[in-house]
Amino acid sequence: MDTMTLWHITGWEFAALAFAALLVGFSKTAVSGANTVSLAVFAAVLPARASTGILLPILIAGDVLAVLTYRRHAHWPTLWRLFPAVAAGVVLGTVFLVWADDEIVRTSIGAILLLMAGVTVWRRRTAEKGAEPDSVATRAGRVKARSYGVLGGFTTMVANAGGPVMSMYLLSAGFRKLGFLGTSAFFFLIVNVSKVPFSAGLGLIDGSSLLLDAALVIFVVPGAVLGKWAVDRINQRLFEQLVIAATVVGGLQLLLR
Repeated sequence: MDTMTLWHITGWEFAALAFAALLVGFSKTAVSGANTVSLAVFAAVLPARASTGILLPILIAGDVLAVLTYRRHAHWPTLWRLFPAVAAGVVLGTVFLVWADDEIVRTSIGAILLLMAGVTVWRRRTAEKGAEPDSVATRAGRVKARSYGVLGGFTTMVANAGGPVMSMYLLSAGFRKLGFLGTSAFFFLIVNVSKVPFSAGLGLIDGSSLLLDAALVIFVVPGAVLGKWAVDRINQRLFEQLVIAATVVGGLQLLLR
């Protein structure tokens, strides 16, 4: 990793990274998918590949805070359905990173996010109200879980952009606000921790990146507190609209950057 690039950043650049870290905390406890903005900020300030390794420990810190906040609301049957497919996606993403350049990665993920946002909006307009999370027990639910799981594992490995993918899946599965946040909290804590050996093996995490993480991770805490305060004041419909909007913004950022 290019340590000269990491440490020769201006005060304004550090402020931008600090804001992005704060937004990670907010996204983990309020509007999942909003941290695609953080992804864009990190990639703009730091080298694109290096930014994914630096952002990962910050995401894990946010995941820990989210689990502590929403641990009682996780839906474990959904998680067990997703993990095998996600593992396959992480392996595919690792292979993809070996040869793909930044432009190919950004374009592919941006297109996937926009496509799934559109599909989710269409499905929610045509689906019956009150769908339950245990719909994953049906054959169609299992196929959907595997499809989203592979895509989620792939996108989270190549660009830490799995949040919007899983947000679209959980919304389409009929999760309410707290179940959504509790399930996604455990999902991303487990998945992001499992990514650490892969990222280290690719040279995306090293001593220098962890030192920068240590300076930024403290900003995750106020973001998480702000998110917990805000989520109690957001109704279900607005919550879903914000999640979908954050996904669309993230997809456009990846395509246009």
